[in-house]
Amino acid sequence: MSRLNYHHLYYFWRVAVVGNLTHVAKDLHISQSALSAQIKQFEHNMNVNLFERRGRRLILTAHGHRVLAYANDIFSKGEELESFLRKGSISEKQHLSIGVLTTLSRNFVESFISPLLANADVSFSLTAKGMSNLLNGLANHELDLVLTNRPISVDKKDPLWQTQLVSRQPLAIVGPKGKVINDSFPNGYQDMRWVLPGKNSEIRAAFNSFCATWQYQPDVQAEADDMAMLRLLARDSGALVVLPPVVVKDEIEQGILEVYQRLPNVYENFYAITTQRKFVPEVLLALLKQHIDTEVSN
Repeated sequence: MSRLNYHHLYYFWRVAVVGNLTHVAKDLHISQSALSAQIKQFEHNMNVNLFERRGRRLILTAHGHRVLAYANDIFSKGEELESFLRKGSISEKQHLSIGVLTTLSRNFVESFISPLLANADVSFSLTAKGMSNLLNGLANHELDLVLTNRPISVDKKDPLWQTQLVSRQPLAIVGPKGKVINDSFPNGYQDMRWVLPGKNSEIRAAFNSFCATWQYQPDVQAEADDMAMLRLLARDSGALVVLPPVVVKDEIEQGILEVYQRLPNVYENFYAITTQRKFVPEVLLALLKQHIDTEVSN
């Protein structure tokens, strides 16, 4: 006989999703001690530790994350079945939870999600967080997808993360409209002030290499890691800024800024990160395929 008790699995699933034993016990109308005992019995039967207990907190173990992935599949299908039995149909509406790196260009995000806005059968939520919190959200299945401009290293023995390049934007020198320097770099740039991405960013490293090639030392007035802040500084400082033109496309269209010159063979890469799971929403697969196909064709 199978050792898997689906009643126990359901209790585990509720606690793993909610993250609070007391709240789940109250919702299920059982005592906290009884709920805890059921989960311990489940762990004992399966001979695996699913939670680490740190004070009053329950933290999923690596096995716990994997079991949660299966439980999500099992009980989401169960909810669909219940809907079918009650209503005679299954809702076609799909929802995506998308995490966004806080420093990412909002114009890129808007461009990425535009296919979802045109689909009445899809709803989505956007959550902006730091990288570690985003990856935790993926691991806990709170997020379906993370958008970032930072690649992550992959453990080839256990590739939890799946990273796909979905866009690459050329970098350019952008400045006030009407003051373009009509000469090859670095001629004409000697007395210019600069606003640049932070020293640890890939964009800054690329620009530093470009300047070193020409033995040019930029007069850096300000630095910012946040693309939204770089956009504001580009608009209001009068200085030159290095960034993908997509970040300031509205200002370029309005005639406030213009591209002075593109940096040769230098790009900012944008990645979509997902985690391995047995069930992947069809709308997510279609969205990634659309952007990947577009990037390949470009």
